[in-house]
Formats: sequence, C-alpha cells, structure tokens
Amino acid sequence: MTDMVANGTLSRGEGRRGVHTTAQADARLRKRYAAELRFKLYGLAAVSVAILALVVLLASILHGGLTAFVSTQIRLDVEFDPKVIDARGGREALLQADWAKIVDAALEAKFPDATSRPARRALSGLVSPGAQQELRNMVIADPSLIGQKRTVWLTASSDVDMFMKGYYERPKPGAPEGGRINERSIGWIDRLVAEGAIEKRFNTRFFTAADSREPELVGVWGGIVGSFYTLLITLALAFPIGVAGAIYLEEFAPKNRFTDLIEVNINNLAAVPSIVYGLLGLAVFINAFGMPRSAPLVGGCVLALMSLPIIIIAGRAALKAVPPSIREAALGVGASKMQMVLHHVLPLAMPGMLTGTILAMAHALGETAPLLMIGMVAFVVDIPTSPLQAATVLPVQIFMWADHPERGFVEKTSAAIIVLLVFLLAMNAVAIYLRKKFERKW
Repeated sequence: MTDMVANGTLSRGEGRRGVHTTAQADARLRKRYAAELRFKLYGLAAVSVAILALVVLLASILHGGLTAFVSTQIRLDVEFDPKVIDARGGREALLQADWAKIVDAALEAKFPDATSRPARRALSGLVSPGAQQELRNMVIADPSLIGQKRTVWLTASSDVDMFMKGYYERPKPGAPEGGRINERSIGWIDRLVAEGAIEKRFNTRFFTAADSREPELVGVWGGIVGSFYTLLITLALAFPIGVAGAIYLEEFAPKNRFTDLIEVNINNLAAVPSIVYGLLGLAVFINAFGMPRSAPLVGGCVLALMSLPIIIIAGRAALKAVPPSIREAALGVGASKMQMVLHHVLPLAMPGMLTGTILAMAHALGETAPLLMIGMVAFVVDIPTSPLQAATVLPVQIFMWADHPERGFVEKTSAAIIVLLVFLLAMNAVAIYLRKKFERKW
C-alpha cells in the first residue's frame, strides 16, 4: 500500500482508508448482505408454505377420516323364528333363509306405528343390509339360537351413521321429504337415542372386512392383504436382482461404452412414468405369458420392474461410500476379488442398500397407475389367501372408494388414506432406523 501511494497509484485519502473501506465497497457489502437476507427469507417462506400446506392436508384427511373408525350400532330384540329359519337343511338352509324378514320383524316390533308400506320401507332403511349377514353368522355359529329371542346390536345404515356423526343436517319441520334422511326417520332415531338403543362403537369391521357395495360395511383388510402379497413378490424379485446388478456394475463391470449405456438407461428408467410399467406388464405378463389378471403375482412383477432402477442406484451409491482402503486391505491379505466384495465391501454397504430398498418398497406401496393397467381395479369382496387369487391393493381401493358419490365412502376414503400413511411412515421410520443404526463414519 505504501509503495502504491508513493508511486501515485492511490490518492492520499484512499491510502489512509484502504481499498476495501471505500464508500463503493461499503455499498457493495450492504447490497450483498441484503441479497443474502432476502434469500434466507425466501427460503424460510418456502418452507413455511410447504409446512402449512402439509398441515392443511393432514388436518383435512384426519377431520374427514377419523369418524370412520367408529360405526353406529342399533339395539334390537330379535326373534329367531323357526318358521323362517329351518336348520334341518344344515348350513345351506341357513344361508338361504329369509334373514331380511327376521330383521324387519324386529324393527316393526320396535316401532309398531310404522304400518304403511312406505313407512315400513323407510323403517328397514335404519339398519344396514349387512345386519342380515350378522344374524346369519350368529345362528351358524350357535344353532341353538333358533326359537329364541335375543337382544343384539346390529350395524346401522350409512344414512343413519352419517346423521349420528353430524354429516347430515336435521331437516326443518314441514320440509319436503327428499333428502337422504327424512323427518320420520329422525323421529325414530330420536326414540332410539332416548332409549339408549343406538350407540357409536369402535368399527372393527373396517379393519377385518374387504370391499363392499355398502359404505358402512367396507373394510381395508382385503386391500392390506393384497398389498402385502404384492410387496412380498416385489421384494423377492427386486432386492436380489437389484443388489446383484449394483455389485456387478460397481465392482466387476469393465468401464466401456456398453456399461456407460447401461448406466444411462438405468438412470432413465428411474424417471419413467409408472403407467408405462403397467402397460409393459399388461403386454408381457398378461397377454404374452398368460398370467392371472388382477393377481398380486402380476402386480408384484410390475412393481419389481419399477423398483429395480431405484434399488440399483441406491446400491451403487452405498458401494461407492465404502472407502477404497477396505478393498485394498482385503486384497492385501490375499483375498480374491469375489471374497473382497462379498466378505468386506457388501456387509458395509448393506445398510445403505436396505435403506434404498425400503424407500423403493414404500414408493411401490403407494403406486396405483401400473396396477390399474393389469386389472387390480376389480371389485373384490373376498380376502385373498395366495398371490395367485384376484385381489386389490390399498391405493387402488382408495381410488375406487373416491369414485363413489355416497357420503359414507368419502369418510372411508379419508380413513383408508390414514391407514396408508401410517404404513408409509412406518416403512420410512424403519429406513431411518437402519441408516442410523448401521451408518459408518469414514
């Protein structure tokens, strides 16, 4: 600085203040600090908006779905009339008995003022059609009930359930009868409430039943079992193939144009829309190979193809994270390359591979589009017992329920989303636990 001043390069004032303390430098610093502050504020605003949107989404799902975990039950004195129920024919006769007549008789005995045909029709709408199946199962389990009169709790209809949960408003006196529930039905419900003959209880059916046409009878167990079989096939196919592919590409494959082409295609396949895999599964697995439509076996094969690129990419990243000194030390003590990979590198990379695999499985659990293409959108009322039987999965079941106009299905859709989110959070929590437990700091 002294030499520059002596040579006349800087003025005397600039020499005293220095080149970094001029007014122009201060202005540049203030401008840079202001830009950094604005950038931080933009980032904070983006994060805040994202958190707010997530909170609103979760709140709307919880508000609409938590009520589905309880169902409305009606207490009736049911007479198992032997004139209607003939047990002499065995199980087949019990299945063919007129159970609707048994339910209607119990309702008419409870409300004897319902004498006209429209009134009796409205009265039968208080109880779900599934009440007939409930009574039938009771008699099949205990045939001694025939000829007796028992007090039982039966599932209410969806309209009564929605009214009890506050989704339907009470019509004004004198309003025309045109809604889902009318003034006469509300009068019967009020009588049941006054007598303590109607209650909201935990909806066990929602976790033990499969799909149904009636919203009060639907359950997610069929979709959960279908998802389990589908993910089991996906994991059995994708994990060993993905790990083997990652090991070969990272440790054994020569570095040439062919392997470069394979790597580029694997990265591109990870970004292919999932519905393309559904079209591939429809053309290859169903049309060409003749595999059963709407079966978890086909769904697992399709999702395995979709998960393979993700597992391979995660596996290669885990292998790259292992320090070269591990490989050099293993080779230095006389291990072969295969022994070095299998005995030293792979155990250290396996936690990262498992984390990537679990995340890929969580991604596959939420997929809908590829499974729609292979027919897993079918209406399945039976719970599958093997991967070869027709089934549906939880995301597809949510998709089908969301297409129904009834208010009861709207509630069940939100509840099924809650169940799906719980599974996804559990799988992600397992992935985080494995990463934290087995992570190595090099």
